[in-house]
Formats: sequence, C-alpha cells, structure tokens
Amino acid sequence: MKTKLFINNAWIDSSDQQTFERKHPVNSEVMTESANATVTDAIKAAQVAEEAFKTWKDVGPSERRRLLLKVADVMESKTPKFIEVMAMEVGASALWAGFNVHASANVFREAASLATQIQGETIPTDKAETLSMTLRQPVGPILSIVPWNGTAVLAARAIAYPLVCGNTVVFKGSEFSPATHALITQCVQEAGLPAGVLNYLNSSPDRSPEIADALISAKEIRRINFTGSTRVGSIIAQKAAQHLKRCLLELGGKSPLIVLDDANIDAAVKAAVFGSFLFQGQICMSTERLVVDEKIADEFVAKFVEKTKRLSVGDPCVTGDCIIGPMVSPNSGERINGLFKDAIDKGAKVVCGGMAQGAVMPATILDHVKSDMRIYDEETFGPITVVIRCKGEAEAIRIANDSVYGLSSGVFGRDINRALRVGMSIEYGCVHINGSTVQNEAQAPYGGTKNTGYGRFDGRAVVDEFTELKWLTIEPFEQQYPF
Repeated sequence: MKTKLFINNAWIDSSDQQTFERKHPVNSEVMTESANATVTDAIKAAQVAEEAFKTWKDVGPSERRRLLLKVADVMESKTPKFIEVMAMEVGASALWAGFNVHASANVFREAASLATQIQGETIPTDKAETLSMTLRQPVGPILSIVPWNGTAVLAARAIAYPLVCGNTVVFKGSEFSPATHALITQCVQEAGLPAGVLNYLNSSPDRSPEIADALISAKEIRRINFTGSTRVGSIIAQKAAQHLKRCLLELGGKSPLIVLDDANIDAAVKAAVFGSFLFQGQICMSTERLVVDEKIADEFVAKFVEKTKRLSVGDPCVTGDCIIGPMVSPNSGERINGLFKDAIDKGAKVVCGGMAQGAVMPATILDHVKSDMRIYDEETFGPITVVIRCKGEAEAIRIANDSVYGLSSGVFGRDINRALRVGMSIEYGCVHINGSTVQNEAQAPYGGTKNTGYGRFDGRAVVDEFTELKWLTIEPFEQQYPF
C-alpha cells in the first residue's frame, strides 16, 4: 500500500519527496509506504486550515450535519477495506476492526446530532433595557494527534467533533497506521467536505517531534487534542502551555476490574477475558488489573484461566480471523518481558501464558501480584493482565486507587448499593458496574483523571472542548457613566 499527504483537498508527496515504511511486526514485510511529511508540509497544512476556517465557520448546522452523516455512510461502506488494512498494519482482528468502523460511524453521527445543540444562554442583568447572553463560537484550526491502537475510532472523534463545532482540522496520523488513517481521510473527502477543512499528515518517528513542535507553535493552530502515552502527552502539554494553547489529553491507563466477594463469578470472568485480551490488550481502557476478593479468588482465577486458554491465536494476515494476534511492534514484547521477569522474581505466579517472543505473546495471566512489582502500576499495553488479591471492600478501593492513572474501571457485585458505593469511591473517569472496563458510546463523555490527562471526548462535553464561550450584551445608546 502507498499513501500520500492530504492538504487542501489534494493527495500530495512530501515537499522533499521522502517516504517511510510501515513493516509487519513479525515478518518485517513492508505493509505501507507513506509520504514522509516535513515541517514545510505541516506549516502549509496549518495555513490552509486557517484559510478554510474563514468560510467553514459560517457554514450552517444543517449542512455540517449532512456532511458528517455522509462520512458515516462512506465509512460503513468501506468496512471490508478497513478490516483488510488494519490487519496488515496493526494486526487487528476482524472483530476489532469491524468494531472500530461501527464506532467511528457512530461518532460521526453523534457529532452530526450536535450541530444544532451548540447553544448559549441569556443571563439576567441589572442594567435596564439590556440583553445579556453567551454565545458558543468556533475556535479555529485544531491540531489532532492520533495513535494507532483505536485506529479508526480515535481518529474519527478527533476529526468529527472539531468539525461540527465549526473548526478546521490538521490531522496528524500514526506512523504505525498510515494507510488506515489515510483511508479515514479519504472517507471525509468522498463525503464532499470543502477543501482545507481537513488536512492529513504522517511522518516517520524521527521527524514527528519537530513537526509537532512546529504545529503547536504555529499561530494558525488554536487548540490541540492528543491521544497517546502519558510521557508524550506531558511534553505536548508543556509545549502548548508555552503558547497558551488549550489541550485535550487522553493518555495512559491501568484499568482495574474489582470483583467483590458477592460477584457473579462467571459474568466477571467473561468481562475480564474480553477487557484484558481484546486487540491483544492494546487499548487504553484494557483491563490490566483484576482486584479480586480473596474469598473467591481461587475460583475466579481457575475459571479465568480456563476461558483464556480457549482464545484463538494467530496473525489475521496469515491465519484469518483470531482473537490474539501480534502486537504492534517487537519492542512491545521486549518491554513487557522486563515487567514479566520483575514480577516473577518478586513472587508472582504464571497461571496462563508466558513470555513474549518479539511481537508475539500468548494471552498471559499473573496471579499474586504485589505493589512492589513494576507491573502493579506500569502500563503493559499487551496480552497480559494481573490478579491482585484483596481482603474486603475497603482494600479493593485502596488498591484500585493506588495508581497514577484514572481512565476506566469496573466493579462486579450482586449488592448494587455496595457496588455503587465502591464505584463512587474509585478515582476514574469511567466506572462500569457489572460491566467490562472496555466500553465506549459516542453519546457518553470519555476521559480520565490523574496521569490519564484532562478534558473529555464524546457527548455534549466536546462542545466546551472545541468552542469559545463569548459574553455579548445589547445595550441602550444613552447610559449614565461616572465620568
């Protein structure tokens, strides 16, 4: 596959004609050859976005809605292509790729529904014969930096919500998934959005920092949203602060699933397997910690292991569909093996799976994990999860909150009042009672606390993220002033 940059409604090579390759993480076969953007290309994209904003901001809500609904239809029509490309670039199963397309279409449709819901309000005023109100207005060009793991849906939300609010977008895709992100851009193009409203860039890892620097500092860019690691998100936040630019950051996670002593164990096991191993555990809300009451831990672990061992393993590009495919990079295996060895050396028990070989790793479960082990709170982002045994409700809450992250979580228990009490006590942006940590609906706000970042995607929360709030008054000509 070969892809280019998309600037001002044209697919172009990079300004220096350079390309980079995305290789298969196991056999090193070239999957995609992509145009390798330069700083010159990035600045051009920002300038084009600023020019397009002058007219796009005045496009009526009905037309914005029509266009975004069209994008959703186009995306769904290309589902087979997304499944093919995501398997090649990021090892996605047909299940995960299909979910991404479905969720992406939902995002564009939810964004479309917001077109007429961007509202201000009237404000009581003490000034006679005066009308006081607030307005929501577009911000300007938005820089959207998107990762590879939720390849389609994370791109969709970074594009759709700024657009429906009247902004234009410079979309910086991931070097791990250039063809998938180009395909999303193609969907927007085919829907008929005006030139310059969406501009797409991609670049090799060595060029990405300078491109991000150039775009963050560019006077044309007004706000930034970034989904990715906490380390990089922190850097982006610091650079944006130097230019007084607001950020929306959705960063790392270490999502716990609390299993109380009165939980439906079979139901909890199903949620644990799904949340831990969908897309090889490479989802920001993957279940990376099972906090299980010691009274039921042995039964839970036995059933968890039994169900996990039945998961199909393979490479979607070779064997067809499977649940556990290759990780995105051999570096993932090396990193996870370091966490694995540290935990084993300190007393953790391997009850399922084992170490990674490059990008290939079986579904793995470690039991008896303790707080002195690195894997206790370091994000794994792979097909491995841990069981932490606890004594009662209070300790379960303490362990769940003993994390630098705060994205998603779940609580299983038959006593709903008790489960709700636990859910209200844990410090996470998303809490699901008797449900998996891996959940997303376009109409519900999504984001986290602590080192997971700040701001919210999805639902009405995005109106605040991608508009400016203006106070406006209409007053009589003749007024009394003190001088």
